[in-house]
Amino acid sequence: MLPMLMVVLDTSVVNVSLDHIRGSLSAGIDEATWSITAYLAANAVIIPMAGWISRLIGRKRYLLFSVIMFTVSSFLCGMSWNIESLIVFRVIQGLSGGSMPPLSQAILLESFPVQQYGMAMAIFGIGVSFGPIIGPVLGGWITDVLTWHWVFFINIPIGVVSVIMAIFFVTDPPYLKGMRMKIDYWGLILLGLGVACLQLLLDRGQRYDWFNSTTMIAMAFIAVFSLVLFIVVELRAERPIVDLSAFRNYSFCLGNTAMFIFMANLFGTLVLLPIYLQTLMGYTSTLAGLVLAPGGVANLITLGLVGRVLHRYNPKIFVFSGIILTAYSTLLMARFTLGVDFNTVLWPRIIMGLGMGTLFIPLTTLTIAGIKKEDMGNATAIYNLIRNIGGSIGIAIVTTMVGRRAQFHQSRLVDHLTPYDPLYFFRSQQGAGLLQQRGLDPSSAAQGGLGIMYENMIRQATMISFADVFYLLSLMMIILVPLVILMKNTGETQGKVVVGE
Repeated sequence: MLPMLMVVLDTSVVNVSLDHIRGSLSAGIDEATWSITAYLAANAVIIPMAGWISRLIGRKRYLLFSVIMFTVSSFLCGMSWNIESLIVFRVIQGLSGGSMPPLSQAILLESFPVQQYGMAMAIFGIGVSFGPIIGPVLGGWITDVLTWHWVFFINIPIGVVSVIMAIFFVTDPPYLKGMRMKIDYWGLILLGLGVACLQLLLDRGQRYDWFNSTTMIAMAFIAVFSLVLFIVVELRAERPIVDLSAFRNYSFCLGNTAMFIFMANLFGTLVLLPIYLQTLMGYTSTLAGLVLAPGGVANLITLGLVGRVLHRYNPKIFVFSGIILTAYSTLLMARFTLGVDFNTVLWPRIIMGLGMGTLFIPLTTLTIAGIKKEDMGNATAIYNLIRNIGGSIGIAIVTTMVGRRAQFHQSRLVDHLTPYDPLYFFRSQQGAGLLQQRGLDPSSAAQGGLGIMYENMIRQATMISFADVFYLLSLMMIILVPLVILMKNTGETQGKVVVGE
């Protein structure tokens, strides 16, 4: 779980330090954001290859190599002397870190019998869920108290402990000691190219106005063409990079679809909530972190409790409960206004933490339970790739929708701001009077009064756009219900092993 925590933590911890990094390394905004994009793209490329590389060189050896390289590259990121060197080291960090989530999950699942998968996934879920929550808070605190360099240096002690523990406690099963096999070069090239272009498209699309940019159109074309061709090549390959036969298990297929939607909701909410609090409500980074943190604690507590009792009950009961709680929490967020207090914002986040903690473990268990142990590395690689892409697409959707819907609502609200509206006239004159009391001349005060009206209208339009997106996220969670109903339940119920329904 520790390597998993490092990787997920580094996905978000750098975001809040970006301005400090940019100033320290004399870089522009676009250059600085490449340090995030490069990490995410490299991370996404290596995830689906993890199972294949494990078979090639042995899982324990690959895990140790990945953790050591991630720790070394973290040190080099902290020592970067310019933005170019930081981007290069972030690519190395992403390539070495991408393998650790599927490797960690596969090792955990192979270390527990099927009836204890809930406990294994509770341990794994701590890394998956805790990283995105604590990352922004920890990154902001470290940057303020120390310097941005320490955002990377904190990985070093975790990496050292991970290496020591892996050496003494991780062992390879007989079928994963490393084997000689023909390398699927075409699959390797097409997968790397397709996933990298897809991640770049999702991460940079909003900045470049999506398909109004020839660069984004080219990225989309290369991603689609490469991934379609990759599927054709892998279905015919003797030793494929990614064994797509795992999707013949329809519970695995449905589970990946459900996890994709779930992660889109999770990351979409985690991105939207701080933006709403800081841009519209005037919260500082610390206060925004205090809103997110209790939800993270609720998530961790729920993960542990569900992991302990999951084997006694049908996992679908927990999944349905998690769906309802998460959908309800985003519905409450959709009813936020510009006048809500701290507690009104806090409680939906706690409910969401409870819902996601209840949902994550049983959904993963339902998805993976039907997979043979010798195929676990390949299955977890696919599962983690879908999880990552779901999160990226969720972020892309919500950020784009907030921008587009704000423009739409602004155009609708402007229709009501006319000099013939008595309330509009009164408010603009009231604003002008306040500015005159501050020392402005009548002409400037009149313009300033209109400026105040315009600023309030923009805030209202943006607030309504946030509500639209939260409603969409709530609906997305409800879509999971029919998918979960169709999944097979393989596990232990009331002390007996039950396969099927």
